[in-house]
Amino acid sequence: MAVLSEALAKAQPCPAHYPVPRAVVGAEAWKQAAQGFAEGRMTLLGLWGERDAAHMAVRDTEEGSIAVLSLLCPNGRFPSVGAVHPPAVRLERTMRDLYGLIADGAKDTRPWLDHGKWPHSRAEARAPYDFLPAEGENLHHIVVGPVHAGIIEPGNFRFTAGGETIVRLEERLGYVHKGIEGLMAGADLKRGAQLAGRTSGDSTVAYAFAFARAAEAALGCEVPPRAVWLRALMAELERLANHFGDIGAICNDAAFALMHAHTGVLRELVLRTCDAAFGHRLMRDSIVPGGVAHDLDDRGVAAIRALLAEARRRFPPLVKLYDDTASLQDRTVGTGRLSLELAQQYGAGGFVGRASGRNFDARRDLVYAPYDQLHFTVPIRNDGDVNARVWIRIHEVEQSLGLIEQILDRLPAGPITVPLPIGSDACEGLALVEGFRGDVLVWLHLNREGTIARCHLRDPSWFQWPLLEAAIEGNIVADFPLCNKSFNCSYSGHDL
Repeated sequence: MAVLSEALAKAQPCPAHYPVPRAVVGAEAWKQAAQGFAEGRMTLLGLWGERDAAHMAVRDTEEGSIAVLSLLCPNGRFPSVGAVHPPAVRLERTMRDLYGLIADGAKDTRPWLDHGKWPHSRAEARAPYDFLPAEGENLHHIVVGPVHAGIIEPGNFRFTAGGETIVRLEERLGYVHKGIEGLMAGADLKRGAQLAGRTSGDSTVAYAFAFARAAEAALGCEVPPRAVWLRALMAELERLANHFGDIGAICNDAAFALMHAHTGVLRELVLRTCDAAFGHRLMRDSIVPGGVAHDLDDRGVAAIRALLAEARRRFPPLVKLYDDTASLQDRTVGTGRLSLELAQQYGAGGFVGRASGRNFDARRDLVYAPYDQLHFTVPIRNDGDVNARVWIRIHEVEQSLGLIEQILDRLPAGPITVPLPIGSDACEGLALVEGFRGDVLVWLHLNREGTIARCHLRDPSWFQWPLLEAAIEGNIVADFPLCNKSFNCSYSGHDL
């Protein structure tokens, strides 16, 4: 019997959790699940807490099934998952900061989001943050951040290097913690959707999409077909804009500004088209529980078709330019390698995982509409370097252009929203949506009156930031910006 099936067979099922089961397990089953992660038999999709319980979303790698396992923590403690499965470490540290839950047996108990500035932590007079040591002769430290050049968000990077070679990188994040999950509590679904869409600005569609699907699953709400297809259209436009921007920014960090300029034009064209089609450059607040807030008229269709034609004219020569520039290839090929083993262990989504051979895409593998009716391929490479992450983006741009054209050709007519069937019982929903970085998870618990009791949002960056630390080891300091941009993890989505 598969690990997840065995755990569910011994657990107490929770009613009204859709579309996958949730069950309350005991401490032993919780530990067995953690061991299943360590053995590669299950993938950790999320780990979060509330005042008296810990929850984890898991995917069985043998069956492909998904469930949420819950452990009651009346004494505020639970067996550490991170003790045997490193991807859980930062999540457990966050659970302690936000809910006071203590992971028994944890190897790293340092705060994560709490930087000693919260009222209760200021009263504790904590010692300075203790970065992990690195031993060796003639090593030195390089500290970057938390304030960075330009307008990017804050993060503290502590490099240990021998000469120019990086021996260890340790990140400290949490500087843009906004308390989104706290703001969600007690909010109605309209406000919740707005907050979800502001978790990470470059993924506003992905978060709003996932939140809406979680709410609709909980309430048993069926969205009109036209709204389903418009959501996918928005998601692919968001993917295009971000991939165009990333491809150019990676090249810019290798001192090849020409690509940056041209892909910047393409990104701007996408954003202007989104504004023309849906009334906002980032399509913010366009996806709502029950459907979409903005329909697509003939003018919007014409704008998107013009974008497709222009992108197909401009982008192939840029791809050739990237491929034919030896000095650029010298910087990207072989730099910042991430192994398949680590990508699988961390369940790395998006271009980070697929560039290292992890063949997973929520649109295909979790089969949600309308992608089950669309034709596309998921590009995979095994190199795991900066160059591979660029090429995955290039191929995904090509796939998104095709998906957008299919959606426009087959867009059904009809209404774009339905009233939400707010019931008299509490209910819960889970959704995963493929954003441009990878799978975004939303778990939603609704009160009887339809307000939010608890909402957890998990950005793909939670499982990608630690992998950047691994990928940069053995590279030179000057290649860090290149590696960092090739991952392009979210600060804001991670810090909540």
